[in-house]
This record gives sequence, C-alpha cells and structure tokens, in this order.
Amino acid sequence: MKKPRARERILHTAADLFTERGYGAVGINEIIEKSDTAKASFYHHFPSKEMLCITWLMDTHARSDARHDAILSSPGKAEDKIYEYFEGLKTWMKEKDFRGCPYTNTTASLDKESPKIAEQVELHKLSIRDFFIDLARELVPVGSPARKLGTLFFLLYSGATTEAQNLKSNWPIDAAIDCIRDLIRRETDAASSSVAE
Repeated sequence: MKKPRARERILHTAADLFTERGYGAVGINEIIEKSDTAKASFYHHFPSKEMLCITWLMDTHARSDARHDAILSSPGKAEDKIYEYFEGLKTWMKEKDFRGCPYTNTTASLDKESPKIAEQVELHKLSIRDFFIDLARELVPVGSPARKLGTLFFLLYSGATTEAQNLKSNWPIDAAIDCIRDLIRRETDAASSSVAE
C-alpha cells in the first residue's frame, strides 16, 4: 500500500496529537518522529508548529462548513435538523472519548499568545453561530428574533459540549436539547398568538 505524502502524514499525526494532548503539550520533534518524516520535509510544508496548527484548524473548519451547508440545504424541518445535530454531537463526543471541541482545546492549551490561531478559532465559532441563526430563521416568521434564538442555540451547543467534556457524560447535551425544545415551543406559541390577534 502506498505511503501517504509527507504533508498528509504530518497533518494527520498533528491532528491526533493535538486532539489527544493539546497543542501546547506537543512538540515539533514528536510530530516529525511519529509522522515518519524528515525534519527538512516538515519545514518545507510547514514553517512552524503554529502554521501547522492553523492549517489543521482551517481543514477542520472547511469540513465543518461543508457539513453545515449540507444540513441547511437538505429537505426536512429545521426543528428536526437541530435535534439531529445535537444527537450527532452526543455520538461524536462518545467516539472522541469526550475530548471536546478542538478549537476550544487549542485555545486553552496555547503556551503563548497567537493572534493567528485565535483568528481561526473565532472564525470557526462565529460560523457555527451563523449556522444556528440560519436554522432559527427557518423556524420563526420573518421579523421574529431569529438572530437571538440562533445565538441561544449556539450558546447551548457550546456550553453542553464543554460540560460533556468536563464531566465525561452526555447528560449536558440532553439537557441542552430539552432547553431547545422549550425555546422552540415558546417562539412558535408566540408566533401563533400574534397571528391569532
């Protein structure tokens, strides 16, 4: 079987190590050794560990964005899409041994300030918020506070992900789903009342 190219080996190895132990705890020499890559080859593709991390985050973000676009363009009710998304989060957390969000973990494990990494983290987090706002726009009538509702979904998602990681349990995600049901019920009831008036 053909060996993957050096760039792909480095990225794959870094992804595993950063996810397992955190960006700050992983050194370049370990990545080079475990990816079976020459030092010169590493620096040919990535001038620094920071640039490697940024590339990893950008690749992860691109996959996440594609998934969100597919969900938004798929048939079905927005309410069902939200519940399925959170159910999928439970599965993902369990499969990843409750390691949580790679962006949050990267920020938490930085050993020094890195504006470029922080920029990637912010871009990704805001794109998830925008995804939930887009779903909220499908749930409530025009003129309703879809932006506020979507932001609440995002904060429930972020908080549930963090606490599921801290507690090594999916009950915070279940609690978030219950809160979302209440929020959706409140918004749809309010919309129905305004139409009746």
